[in-house]
Amino acid sequence: MALDAFNDHTMSRRAMKAELLDAETELRLAYAWRDQRDEQALHRLITAYMRLAISMASKFRRYGAPMNDLIQEASLGLMKAADKFDPDRGVRFSTYAVWWIKASIQDYVMRNWSMVRTGSTSSQKALFFNMRRVQARLEREARARGEELDGHQLREMIAHDIGVPLADVEMMEGRLSGSDFSLNATQSSDDDGREWIDALEDDGLQAEQTVETSHDAARLRDWLVTAMQGLNARERFIVAERKLKENPRTLESLGEELGLSKERVRQLEAAAFAKMRRSLETQSKEVHHFLL
Repeated sequence: MALDAFNDHTMSRRAMKAELLDAETELRLAYAWRDQRDEQALHRLITAYMRLAISMASKFRRYGAPMNDLIQEASLGLMKAADKFDPDRGVRFSTYAVWWIKASIQDYVMRNWSMVRTGSTSSQKALFFNMRRVQARLEREARARGEELDGHQLREMIAHDIGVPLADVEMMEGRLSGSDFSLNATQSSDDDGREWIDALEDDGLQAEQTVETSHDAARLRDWLVTAMQGLNARERFIVAERKLKENPRTLESLGEELGLSKERVRQLEAAAFAKMRRSLETQSKEVHHFLL
């Protein structure tokens, strides 16, 4: 179901006018889609439950995502549910679809909450959507008992309540309390000041590493050239066509060209590799380090 052409108000109106499916009709449509891939049955099933998807999408508006985008994600979850639904399990489709719709919306919200990825593990997702609510409840209960919780106590109680590691709570608290900043912003109010991006460590190869890598590559290349020279013309041809070409040849095509069977070409290839390995081993003991 394409949603790009409609805004959230249009989708809501259309969803409210959709038919309400009884259990028997729902089951018949589910079987028609699963067993016969009947697209009309799928369309009826999806359309009938779009009101459920829209209702669930509206509960996530507080995270700042556009409602139409939330509806798009909810509809994707609904379609995944329809595709994976097994009517033989005796569960209503709406009950099954809720989990897929919720998961799809949550994944979208977490992907777009920050330019820096918030996280996608089950504990991170549980924290993202429940930490503030649990924290507020714990603080209310503490005040009712006349207690005052410090930050560490509160984080420990949140971790225990949600069932996640304390380290995850501390990590998520830091991410939710901060906001994104441009790395091109200057470090001072002076427009000519250094940008924050200039303070990042270069993750490229340093000069020493570049020299070492180039030297090792040249040495290994010399070893391989020498090993190739120890092969006969047919073996060099097979190795070159099988391992040194951007689009390697198949055993069948080489067999046709050389007038050999596929199995014979494979045997020649294996024999050539064995010769090359022996040659490399005699050239330097260091070769083992490069081949492992």
